[in-house]
Formats: sequence, structure tokens, C-alpha cells
Amino acid sequence: EVKAIHYHPENTICDCCQCQMTEIGTTIVREEAEFIPARMEKVQHIEHAYECKNCKADLSQKAQIKRGKSPQPPIQRSIAGPSVLAKVIYDKFVQYLPLYRQVKEWERYGLNTNDKNLSNWVIRASHDWLLPIYERMKNIMLEKSILHVDETYGQIINRSDGKSGQSNAYNWVYRSVPCQGPTIVLFQSSLSRARSVLEGFIEDYSGTIVCDGYSAYDKIEGITFANCWAHVRRYWLKADSKNGRIGVKYCDELFRLEREFKHLSPSKRRKKRQKHSKPLVDEFLAWVENSPFYGKNALAKAAEYTLNRANGLKAFLDDGRIEIDNNPAENAIRPNVIGRKNWLFSVSEAGAKANAICLSIAETAKANGVDFYQYLVKLLRDLPNLDIHRNPEIINNYLPWSKTIQAECVK
Repeated sequence: EVKAIHYHPENTICDCCQCQMTEIGTTIVREEAEFIPARMEKVQHIEHAYECKNCKADLSQKAQIKRGKSPQPPIQRSIAGPSVLAKVIYDKFVQYLPLYRQVKEWERYGLNTNDKNLSNWVIRASHDWLLPIYERMKNIMLEKSILHVDETYGQIINRSDGKSGQSNAYNWVYRSVPCQGPTIVLFQSSLSRARSVLEGFIEDYSGTIVCDGYSAYDKIEGITFANCWAHVRRYWLKADSKNGRIGVKYCDELFRLEREFKHLSPSKRRKKRQKHSKPLVDEFLAWVENSPFYGKNALAKAAEYTLNRANGLKAFLDDGRIEIDNNPAENAIRPNVIGRKNWLFSVSEAGAKANAICLSIAETAKANGVDFYQYLVKLLRDLPNLDIHRNPEIINNYLPWSKTIQAECVK
């Protein structure tokens, strides 16, 4: 929208002959942005009732009454409408603005609240309306044959396992690959980094998991683990020596080849890897195995790390869909790391779970080109008025890549 401000001379009488002057042109001197602050409106939903006076006068039949029906709110008996809830969630998980800092901003708009209220709103909205989307995306994700997985620490103050609130909790991230349909990014909050957390999430999944060298990523039935070459490179980079630089050079050459193969189809990429990358990997592993790297120095650690994961490091050679590194998962988990610096901690496990659900919806929406705020408003406005529990297939129309959402919520 363009607003024009016009400036005319104070008087348009000629100083010379005193005649009325005629306008001969205009010049746009500058354009500037003007910020118009948001404002809060109280919306009353009023149901009107009607009755038929004619039927009422006839005592032989029942009086006819009709009532207008208002839509269901996302949270019963709460002042928070869909747009307010969406704004709270958007500001926390996209703008990284913690709830306690949102309180004063809401007061400026005219809504008096507190951070406990905001927290309860996020938890309720997440559990009731975002969780069904999350669970459907999880079911779809676990049907895919390749996943990227990573984890990072967090903090939960009130823990059910009896440990101190200062103990590390963890957020796991799972990301699908673009060559297997729409990208899905899911977060999971947990109290530990144990393998049982991964097993509990993936259940009876079978396929390939691309991951770093953490020991939880190993020996799970039905799963092939593909290890990350970026982690290998970091170990050799830490071994700041002549041999360390040789190790880094091997890794760099593999990454250079991957950049060449990036835009190829999976089948063509596999053929190129077999021809060019496989001999390089075999040469590198043979060099490490035959070199006398002993002790506890950085060089020995790099060699041990590499040889212990030799099979996982070779996995990408036999499948063109597998990436050479776990960067997709590491990039996906970055919003959680940035948010952690702002949110500091979760008070409860319910709050941590709500964070994971919201981050999942936010990052999957972003990966599919969907405006997260608009998407939230639509979910929180529509889903409370649809029988998604009796007709769960309705959820398919509200996934970020669905025709409905792509038509209405794309940036």
C-alpha cells in the first residue's frame, strides 16, 4: 500500500505580477517506510436464537427454535484466539523470543498476561492441535528408507527421573531426504542420550540412518548406519601435523567429488562414486590402517575414529540417495541451538515436548516453503472445528505440502 504526502508552496501567487500560478509538474523526492504498530481487538462471538411464534401458539406441536453456532476456539474458556496463539508460537520458535520477554510486548498491544499463561497456551495448543500433525508426519517419515539423525543437549528443570535440573536433557532431530518426497524435520525431547530413546522413536523402522559417530548409533536390528565424513575430517583437522593434513586432504577430495555429483540422479551419482570415490576411500582407509598411529594424541584418536567406523563411512558409496555427511541434520538442529541460548531451559517435560512439536512444525513448514505464521493460524482456526479424531484422514489436507496449505499459506 502506498500513501502519498503532497507538498505545495505556501502561496501560489506570482511574486512578480501577482497572478495565480499554474502547476507544471511533480517530483517524488524520496520514499520511506512507515511502521504501523499492531493493535489488539476484542472479538465477541454472539449466538442468536430464533423461534417460530406461529408454532409456539399451536399447543399441539413442539415450538421450533434455531440457534446460530459459533466456531469452536482452540482453547476452551481462554481469551487467546488463533491469531494470538499463532503469534506467541511464531515469535518464540522463529524469532527466538522467549515467553517472558513477550509479556511486555503483548502489554503494549493491550493484552495483559504473564509468561505462565503464555506457556500454558503453547502447551495446550501444541498438544491438542499440532501434535496430530506431528504424529502424521512421523508415520510418513518412518516409511522412508533414509533418515538423518542428530542430537544436542538442553535443560529441563522439573524432571521425572529424579535428577537435578542442572543435568543435561536432550533434543533429537530426524530429517528425511528430499529425493524421497517432501522434506520432514521432527524434533524429540528426551531426558537422556541413550540408545533406547532412538529405538523408542523409530520403533520397527528399517532403513539407513545417516549420523555421527556417537555409540547410540550402532547395532540396531534392521538398520544400516552411514557415518558422517565431516566428523572424520574434523578429527584429522585437530591432529595438526603432516599426517593430519594428509587425512584432511583425502576428505577434501571426497567432498570436491560430491560437489561435482550433487545435481546427478541417485543412480548416476552411485555410478560416479563407484568409479571415482570408492578407490579414494579404499586408499585412505588402507593408509590409516598401515600407518603407525598409536597413543592418546589427536592423530591416534583420528585414526581410531576412522577405522572403527569404516563400514559406516563406506555406506554412501553403494546408494546414491545417501549424503556423504550429516549436515542436513546438523543444519536442522541449529534453530534448537539458537533457541536454547534465548529460552535457557524448559520448566517441565510437557513444556519441552511442546517445544519439540512446535520446532518440528516450524522447520517442516520452512522446508516446504510455507509461511509458518499463516499455517499456524489456519491450523488453530480449522482443526478445532473438524472431527479429526473420528476422521483422521482430514489431517492429510493440513500437512505442509498438501494442496490446501500450499495454496493458502505459501510465502
